[in-house]
Amino acid sequence: MLATLSSAALQGIDAELVHVEVNTGESGDPQLILVGLPDAAVKESEDRVASALANSGFDGTRSRTTVNLAPGHLRKEGPLYDLPIALGLLIATRQLQTSAFDDFVIAGELSLSGATRPVRGALAFARLARKLGKRGLLLPSISAAEAALVEGLEVYAVDSLDRAVRFLTGEIALTPLPAGPATLRGEAPAGESLDFSEIKGQHSLRRAVEVAVAGAHNLMMIGPPGAGKSMVAKRIPTILPAPTPDEFLEVLSIHSAAGATLGGTPPWLTPPFRTPHHTISDIGLLGGGTIPGPGEISLAHHGVLFLDELPEFKRSALEVLRQPLEDGQVSISRSAGKITLPCSFMLVAAMNPCPCGYLGDARHACRCSPVQIQRYRARISGPLLDRIDLHIEAPALSLTELRAEKPGELSSVISSRIQKARDRQHARFAGTKISSNARMTHAHIRKHCALDSTLGDLLQQAMERLSLSARAYDRILKVARTIADLAAAEKIEPSHLLEAIQYRSLDRNVLY
Repeated sequence: MLATLSSAALQGIDAELVHVEVNTGESGDPQLILVGLPDAAVKESEDRVASALANSGFDGTRSRTTVNLAPGHLRKEGPLYDLPIALGLLIATRQLQTSAFDDFVIAGELSLSGATRPVRGALAFARLARKLGKRGLLLPSISAAEAALVEGLEVYAVDSLDRAVRFLTGEIALTPLPAGPATLRGEAPAGESLDFSEIKGQHSLRRAVEVAVAGAHNLMMIGPPGAGKSMVAKRIPTILPAPTPDEFLEVLSIHSAAGATLGGTPPWLTPPFRTPHHTISDIGLLGGGTIPGPGEISLAHHGVLFLDELPEFKRSALEVLRQPLEDGQVSISRSAGKITLPCSFMLVAAMNPCPCGYLGDARHACRCSPVQIQRYRARISGPLLDRIDLHIEAPALSLTELRAEKPGELSSVISSRIQKARDRQHARFAGTKISSNARMTHAHIRKHCALDSTLGDLLQQAMERLSLSARAYDRILKVARTIADLAAAEKIEPSHLLEAIQYRSLDRNVLY
């Protein structure tokens, strides 16, 4: 007897329909044959499904049985087909008689006892089910909680094979999970409390961080060891505006596809903050693999990617950032297919001014030769620097500043100013896909960053003196617009432009 169920396969952060076809009663020795371009984890389903059926009180197949995962050209990976294969075997062997499964997309890993385990890509499966006009999904509990964030579907959590069978036969009734983004939580879980008030001194650095976050601009911090660069970066999440529900669903879909949500942590309406180590590979940073998947830049979508000790990263890994920083997305081509992943993130980088870290420090002598310094600085290319909007020095703190007991400005106060600046940007770009000044196109720059002749001459002089590129010209205008937004100014004023130019002065003076 032939049974056909609907499941799905992940392709990047999207899903494609997979028909799980089970045909039993074939002539030949009793065995289960799995076809349809499965990977090793899918092939292992045979043993997991056999044990799950036996421990759930069902009989296994006693004849030659073929399981086909169609379409055959699409590579299948992971254990998510355990549950649909098991249900298909029960239907094909007439131990389960129902047509209710036609209305559902089904996925789930099975343990040997028959219990279900979560799978990657639940949000993508839910979007696919809605697109296909399915009634809903049958998923393990954790995966079902993710899928329920997509409206217009009935999502049922099944914690075992036996429970799924009893639900499909009508023996028990299950209540679909509450649907929609309203189920998202608005507060982060309790943990280590970080606040900008703990930062001593570094007023210019704190100001640069505020400007960067207000416009979602890329930021470079340059200073000696112990200046507080990493300490400042770790507190940036405390002043980041919360993503909208739609933005958060994008973020969660990426993390779900990467398997980052399998631990059962509930979704929190907070932007991501990624801190990869400098030994990360090109694929780990950009994304890829045999079946292409998201890398760190996509996992930082609508959030922050912090690269500490920037020159220590491989040159090839840094260079792959150039196109994603411009486009907000990355295309990856592999033999298994081509995918495009979103990666609209704010880059925050930190580095020392030289290999020993003490170049220009009044209290420590630099031990580096000019050749060593030049080689160290050359690890970061000019085109990559052009894509970083703000460069700011973080000088070593004096003993007086370290002993100061007066706290700095609270993160909540800084965050309120940033949110007002973001609100102005949202109103400015209403009706477009742009949400911040950093993503302005050339047309938007001409419209919203117009300069009078005096300011134009001032910017031209700065460009010539600092030998800046045309890309740096646009970056200065974008940062000036953000500074004006923080000041609630309609037009860019001289003070705004001068401050923006100041953040580019390190382009050549320090790094070249």
